[in-house]
Amino acid sequence: MYLHLGQNTVVTTQEIIGFFDMDNTTVSKTTRDFLSGAEREGRVRYVSYDLPKSFVLTKDKTVYISPLSVPTLIGRTEKVQSF
Repeated sequence: MYLHLGQNTVVTTQEIIGFFDMDNTTVSKTTRDFLSGAEREGRVRYVSYDLPKSFVLTKDKTVYISPLSVPTLIGRTEKVQSF
């Protein structure tokens, strides 16, 4: 199934490793280093130019920066899986 991350961005649910809250996770230097490295390597995709609330990591190591909150993304995942 597919999950809409915002704007025109959709990923398959099988590819998702996890959803991460920007406010909570970017406090850690390790997470900031990971995101900086992903940006340098060109693996970061910005879903929109709105204030980012979360990021989604996929199996191919792509990082999607999303304006949607983690609870919203989880809710969408649960709706997709119920079909």
